[in-house]
This record gives sequence, C-alpha cells and structure tokens, in this order.
Amino acid sequence: MEKIRRPSHAGSWYTDNPKKLEEELEGWLSATGLTKSPDVRGVIAPHAGYSYSGRAAAYAFGNIDPTNITRVFLLGPSHHYYTPKCALSTAAVYETPIGDLPIDLEVIEELKATGKFELMDLQVDEAEHSMEMHLPYLAKIFEGHPVKVVPILVGSLHATNEAMYGRLLAKYVDDPTNFFSVSSDFCHWGSRFQYTHYDKKCGPIHKSIEALDRMGMDIIETGNADAFKQYLSEYDNTICGRHPISVFLHMSRNCSTKIKIKFLRYEQSTQCKTMRDSSVSYASAAAKVSAYGNSIALGVAAAAGMCRHCRVLEKAKQGSIALDRNRLG
Repeated sequence: MEKIRRPSHAGSWYTDNPKKLEEELEGWLSATGLTKSPDVRGVIAPHAGYSYSGRAAAYAFGNIDPTNITRVFLLGPSHHYYTPKCALSTAAVYETPIGDLPIDLEVIEELKATGKFELMDLQVDEAEHSMEMHLPYLAKIFEGHPVKVVPILVGSLHATNEAMYGRLLAKYVDDPTNFFSVSSDFCHWGSRFQYTHYDKKCGPIHKSIEALDRMGMDIIETGNADAFKQYLSEYDNTICGRHPISVFLHMSRNCSTKIKIKFLRYEQSTQCKTMRDSSVSYASAAAKVSAYGNSIALGVAAAAGMCRHCRVLEKAKQGSIALDRNRLG
C-alpha cells in the first residue's frame, strides 16, 4: 500500500477549505501582475502561514509557466528533525486540499542509489512545514498539467556537503523539464528567536532588519555561494533556508545552464520598533535562464568611500570572498 503524506498543516497554517484556498491563491497571484515565463526555472519562496507570507510567495510562484515542466524538485530546511545530510521522502503522494502531487519515485530511487541521502519517515515528513507550504501553490500553478515532485529535506549541512549536493543535483538543472522550488524565510528577529542584531545607522529596527536581509538577497543574486556563507558567518542572519539556498547556489554554479536569480518581493510580518518586538521577513525570487548568469550591478560608492555593504557585494561579484554562522516561519 502506497504511503500518502497528508496536508498536516491545512486548517491551521492555511485553510483546508478547497474553495477558499483556491480563491486566496488566485487573488494573490492575480495581484502580482506578473507574466509567466518559460525561462523561469526555479523560485525561492517563503514558508510561513499564508496569513503572513501567502501574498509574498505569489511573487515567486506567479512567474511559473507550467507548459513544459514535468518535475519539481522541492528543497526545504528541516525545522524539527536533525540530520547532517539531505533526506528523501518515503511517500508516494503529497496531498493538498486542492489536488494531489505524485512523487517521482524513479528520481527518488536514482538519488537514493548515490548513497548520499537518508530517508525520512512519514512522521518526520508530516511534521515539517517548509515544503508543504509550497504545495498548494504548485498544485494551483500546475492544475491541468501532469507534474511530479521530488521532495528533499535539507539538513544542517557543512559547507563541503552543501557543495557536494550542489554538484550532485546540478545535472537536473540542465534538463528544461525540471523546476526547483527552494523554501526559506529570511530574518527571524527578536528575543523569542534569540537574534536582535540592530544597526542604529539604518534608523528604526525594521529598517535595520531590511538592510540586513537585502544585503543577503543581493549576495544571493550574485550566485556566489562562498560569499553567502561569508555573509552568514559575519552577521548570523537567521535565514532558516540558508542550507537549501546554498545548495541551489552550488547547483547553479556547477550546471551548464546559466541561471540569474532576481528577488521580486520583500515583506516583514510586522515592523519592529522596540527591542520587545519580533518579526519574520519574507522574500521571493525567480531563477531565470540568462545569457550572462548571475551578476549584480553595483551603484557608485558614496564620496566618502564604498560602504561595507558595497564592498561585500563587490567581492561577491569578483568571486574573491573566501569561505569562512510557528506559523510566522
């Protein structure tokens, strides 16, 4: 009897009413005004409850043209289960309130045969929300288009393993029928998250959080996995999908297809003004086939000299940084 992963967070993190869920997704997607593009081969999208991040996530999923895509790789961080590896689902089907998504068992077997992955049982699978929160959007976007999913739970990877998994998965990027859905929220700020970085030069706390997040987003846009690791080491920004993002950056580095990542939306669950406040940030990006691959145009530095942010980005651009840290998300 085949294993079925239930939509365990439906009814709490998002509605379990199919009609209401369809209406919410359609509304958020329509509001983006985005044009679907066959050149979009991946997204980075948040995974908080839809009342917090549903609108922001639409700016990622709204770019997808499902016409030629037959397989979606899901890369999500592990919030509850510790593993130093990546883990594969043992389910055969992922259910959603608006349609089921079959697992590509052939690719799961192919990945399993490498000996680099462990398997997660159904209990671990259903407890994790990071990939589930992408499923209703995928079910909606691929409605009427046959598609299979390859869920990969990305554990607490050492930098060398991030690179190893990136190399291993890179070949799948070169198949234009494959798509990649990378799950991550951005800064989790406040004492409840044990993270209260505050650069007063930025003004209010929420502006400091945004500056910190945008620095990370800009570095991700360069495609430089080492620079992203250096940024995390220096600022320890609480980006929960740091490992899936890093794996994806290594995939884009090692594939033949040139991929350009571009962030299209940034939001915060609330605007922090005092040290007693807390918030989670949500950012959505599209990874698009490009003749030039990842690059970033830097503005002119201030007359007093290039700011620290710009110096980090300039080094990222040049590849010179050496490798060196609830429903809201």
